[in-house]
Amino acid sequence: MPYRVTQGMMSSQLMRNLNANLHRMDKWQNQMSTGRKINAPSDDPVGITFSMRYRSELTANDQYQRNVDSAVSWLDYTDTTMNQAGSVLQRLRELAVNGSNGTNPDTAMKSIQSEVGELYNQMIDIANSTFNGKAVFNGQNTTQAPYPKTGIADLDLSTLKPADSGEIKYEVGAGIKMPINVNGNEVFGGTTETDSIFQIFKELHTALGSSDYSAVSSLIGKIDSRNDKFLETRSQVGARMNRIDLIQGRLADININLQSLQSKTEDADMAEVITNMKMDENVYQASLSVGSKLIQPSLVDFLR
Repeated sequence: MPYRVTQGMMSSQLMRNLNANLHRMDKWQNQMSTGRKINAPSDDPVGITFSMRYRSELTANDQYQRNVDSAVSWLDYTDTTMNQAGSVLQRLRELAVNGSNGTNPDTAMKSIQSEVGELYNQMIDIANSTFNGKAVFNGQNTTQAPYPKTGIADLDLSTLKPADSGEIKYEVGAGIKMPINVNGNEVFGGTTETDSIFQIFKELHTALGSSDYSAVSSLIGKIDSRNDKFLETRSQVGARMNRIDLIQGRLADININLQSLQSKTEDADMAEVITNMKMDENVYQASLSVGSKLIQPSLVDFLR
């Protein structure tokens, strides 16, 4: 059954077509101006879920990278201070060997004793080192220096407390926590250990003061023992630094992969967008042209 087509129906259809064309052009214009094909959840409901997931993982990965950077700084500083402590320990051994020579006069022993006292002060400064305001060798108790800043003559070994042994762990990956500190007990020796560096300093200082050559000589073995443990601890720091380097590279790779996936999900293909934009522009121009011919015949045109 034929139905009647009125001027109003044709005008309404024309307006719907024009609006549809404008809507598509607005979509392409929006993608061109932002460079993204997803500007609202309605643009791609499935894609937006993947996009949000990639963004969340990228944010977490950025935090892991910042943690790794902090861990690297901490370990580098620890290694530097341990290198300084190693130099002091080596010099202490040289003085002990020199002081064990029975031909030294008392004045020479006093001179050696004086240098040992200065080395002790230097070792205390190293043991109480702080990084970014935190005591490096006092476990989790980073707000307090682990060792008393007293001269060697006033050092009372019975009041010396062990350093805090808590571990400082940084999360450097999903579910991966890594200790980045070493405590003073591992480096300088616990208060009950006979080869504690502070015990050695005190005994050596006393033996040099009384020119007790045999006592000085007997301390060389303890210095060697402490040095072996010291090097073992330093090798652990080196091993952690190597692992941190590997983790750093892995996080960088993950970051690149996630950015690539995010780009494929969100970024607009500009060649495709421009082509579609030009096609819809042509369609819109054709619609306007058709509309002008459709609306133009009015009653006035008919009567003319």
